[in-house]
Amino acid sequence: MKILLVEDEQKLADALKRGLELGGYTVDIVSDGKKALTRISLHRNDYDAVILDLMLPSMDGHEVCKEMRANNITVPVLILTARAETETKVNLLLSGADDYLVKPFSFAELSARLQALLRRPSESLPEVLHVGTLELDPGTRRASRDGEDMELTLKEFGLLEYFMRHPNQVVNREDLLNHLWDFNYVGFSNVVDVHVKNLRRKLGLSDGEGVLETVRGIGYRLRA
Repeated sequence: MKILLVEDEQKLADALKRGLELGGYTVDIVSDGKKALTRISLHRNDYDAVILDLMLPSMDGHEVCKEMRANNITVPVLILTARAETETKVNLLLSGADDYLVKPFSFAELSARLQALLRRPSESLPEVLHVGTLELDPGTRRASRDGEDMELTLKEFGLLEYFMRHPNQVVNREDLLNHLWDFNYVGFSNVVDVHVKNLRRKLGLSDGEGVLETVRGIGYRLRA
């Protein structure tokens, strides 16, 4: 799962990013309202949720959210605000926000609210995913094949979840990079192939086995 975090308090942004990444999320940080709107407009399909501070330079979170919805960007939005009055909360929800969290807040509550938002995708999906003999529970971060639990790294779990949410579809490497690595990622070009190879090994698959197949020159496909 990839999150766009829009927060201009650098210490808070860094702390939230660390916590979310420990929870298995990929996180991009933007500190300016207009830049955030541009990023989400250009890369709307790369993010699963936006955590949006209310008070931002150039454009506040309320306006960012309104513009997103006016442009038919349906990514879930969780707004962070220091204002606790009822009128502010109502206006945020009417502007298109899916939820809000009043500062100061605990990271545990942020995480719980974010998970609740992510259980409400644009198309209804089960909380526990099943493809063939594979089972994956994003909430408990448990994955198994043929009833046997698998020990996966965060990136391997993210890859498997992405494949299981798109069974029988060809997923290209660029989509995987955009979804599972942050915006500033600079690394070797075959990083996806290396992680997929490790995932295959933990699934007990040989390179030629068709459950998770390579589509030459494009990417991969998980057969249901």
